[in-house]
Amino acid sequence: MYRIAVAGNPNSGKTCLFNYLTGSSQRVGNYAGVTVEFVAGDCNLCGEKSKMIDLPGIYSLTAYSQEELVARDYIVNEQPDVIINVVDASNLERNLYLTAQLLELNVPIVIALNMMDVAEKKGVSINANLLAQILGIEVVETVACKRLGLDKLKQACLKTIKEKILPKSVDYSHELRLVLPDLEEAINGNTALCGRFPVRWTAIKLLEGDEIILDRLKHNPECEKIDHMLSLAQKKLLAHSNEDTATAIAEARYGFASGAARKVTLLSEMSRRMLTETIDKFVCNRLLGPIILCAVVFALFAMVFQISQSLTWLPLFNGKWVSPVGMMELIFDSLSNATGKYISAPWLQSMICDGVIGGVGGIMSFVPLIFFMFFFIAALEDSGYVARIAFIMDRILRTFGLQGKSILAMIVSGGLGAGGCAVPGVMATRTLREEKDRLVTIMVAPFMNCAAKMPVYAMLIGAFFTQAKGSMMFLLWLMSWGFALGSAWLLRRFVIRGEQTPFVMELPVYHLPTLQGVLMDTWNRTYLFIKKATTIILAVNLIMWALMYYPRFDSAHIKETMSKNSQQLEKVAKNSIFAPVLTGDEREHTERAGSDISDANHQLGALRKKLKVALDGKASGLTENDRHTVVAWQNYLHEQQRLKNELAYNQLQNSFAGKIGLALTPLSELAGFGLRENIALIGGLAAKEVVLGTMGTAYSMGRNSDNDNSESIGQILTEDSNWNRLRAFVLLVFVMVYAPCLMTLAAIKKETGKWRWAVFSATYSTALAFVAAVVIYQIGNLF
Repeated sequence: MYRIAVAGNPNSGKTCLFNYLTGSSQRVGNYAGVTVEFVAGDCNLCGEKSKMIDLPGIYSLTAYSQEELVARDYIVNEQPDVIINVVDASNLERNLYLTAQLLELNVPIVIALNMMDVAEKKGVSINANLLAQILGIEVVETVACKRLGLDKLKQACLKTIKEKILPKSVDYSHELRLVLPDLEEAINGNTALCGRFPVRWTAIKLLEGDEIILDRLKHNPECEKIDHMLSLAQKKLLAHSNEDTATAIAEARYGFASGAARKVTLLSEMSRRMLTETIDKFVCNRLLGPIILCAVVFALFAMVFQISQSLTWLPLFNGKWVSPVGMMELIFDSLSNATGKYISAPWLQSMICDGVIGGVGGIMSFVPLIFFMFFFIAALEDSGYVARIAFIMDRILRTFGLQGKSILAMIVSGGLGAGGCAVPGVMATRTLREEKDRLVTIMVAPFMNCAAKMPVYAMLIGAFFTQAKGSMMFLLWLMSWGFALGSAWLLRRFVIRGEQTPFVMELPVYHLPTLQGVLMDTWNRTYLFIKKATTIILAVNLIMWALMYYPRFDSAHIKETMSKNSQQLEKVAKNSIFAPVLTGDEREHTERAGSDISDANHQLGALRKKLKVALDGKASGLTENDRHTVVAWQNYLHEQQRLKNELAYNQLQNSFAGKIGLALTPLSELAGFGLRENIALIGGLAAKEVVLGTMGTAYSMGRNSDNDNSESIGQILTEDSNWNRLRAFVLLVFVMVYAPCLMTLAAIKKETGKWRWAVFSATYSTALAFVAAVVIYQIGNLF
């Protein structure tokens, strides 16, 4: 099996090309830093089975950042059969700088001259055949997003592998030609220093001051001889060009790239000004840019809520229309009702209704909303606008101790809307070169509104802020950035001090997003969300259900009172016309069915209907005894519901989870949180989606009446007198800020190499969340 590595600059279409060659659903984003680890996929190379590796997008192999180190180590140590160097044809000179470094390695290379359509729009014409002659390798013109040239690219790769085509040696400046031969001679044969590295490449890296190669030199038995030759070479270069060796090599590479680009490129005299430049005059304007950004985000939230939750555009079989979220709720309501009907064992019914349907079902109901959020964000990424956000935000971020490139990690974490994840966001900080910039970004990235928080937001906003859904999401977006920037400012001044590094980033051209690419990206993210909800979240919810269900509470005295109430009602209703539906088993059926007259027995159905009318105060022609029975039935219903709620709440208090929640209640009450919220927030430490699932379970168990199974957690909360907008808003803020989930904490440990930073992140964010929640709740109660 052949191994093919795909390398190139960010925004060159590298990952898009990889996706189409392998059929992989690896994420494609039109901004730098989206790929921070290489990803493998299978590829059919003209009938030959091959493994393709997508390396991080890099500008050089100098290994200043971790992504460059990952790419270089793979190429040097793994020695793939061929490297596809994806080159942006519209920015040929800049892209050829990386190509020059790949040529230094003297490995099989094929150039994919990508984005030829963009180059043509700029009025740029490239002679691919001449470029192939200059470099001594295969050069193929491609437009990856339209799948043009990919078959020719496969053929070129197979030809390069089978014919073992190696590139021509890069002929650098006269100054380097003077010093390289002697240094190469000193290195030649020294396997301890070179290893798998080519001799010429090792010599160039020594002159460049590469830390990894210099470290090898220090531990080499022949280091004195090589070090002497290196010192002489450095002196010769300094005397000849009055520049240090690293600068001389960089200039030589740029000279090679510039010379090659000039030879093969023709610019049209009538080259038209691109639309990108016109748009950027407004989008990247210092004053208009932030305003446009806020407008875009606000519009994104408004559209997502309108399409997924407010507009009823999906037909039902009964002729009615519902929203996508409404459709999902109906599905899980039906499952809940069916479970209550066909499962008699109390513990099993509770586990399925409360633990599975009440927990996971509550999360899954918001999958349509998550889908449309992902869809619009993917379209923005693919259009090229996200890179402008980094440019716009650079000045603001630097004020608070971050840098423009931090925006990439923040966006991946959910900073653009609510469609990200903090785990890849933390990993995306590898694009930052300065370690302190990277550490601060890691600490604040989890404040962004990731997809895991979205179900909680959607439920509370839908229940308590129905007239301002988009506005509330926009406010939460602004607050997430406020907490992130404020925390970064504090961390920079009191915890992680140090200078900030400058930020340079390429702005790709705008283009219309491809529907296939956007849908592929949207489905991939949505699938991962569903997979997480049906595996990890389901497991955690079942554990939380068990902790809330056991040990069982001795409920004999409450059940005895409920039995006495039933007997008393039977006595009162004995001589009433409603006796047939208010005695024995029929009373229980009436309690469940309410005014439902779909019963097989028409007379019983009519009595239930008449009872319902009497309860509404509209019945006429009733005797005094019948009226007395109706009042008794109404009181009975209220009292039985109160006793059921008391029974369930006592059970919750007596459970393992309840005891932990009760221990926290004296403190959490300062922020307006009760027992159930405490249990839900504890579950949310595993994954933020669990907050909604556990609340659904806790409140379902808290009501625990047969006719309440179909009510969503949002409906339950709005009917609860203890809940209001203030309490909902406080919970929204707390969920936004408090400790990152376990997977994010593991990612923080992995990226920093120390558990203390993961513990610090969980501790300070939870403390900040609690302080903010208490302040908002206490001030809100004053009005």
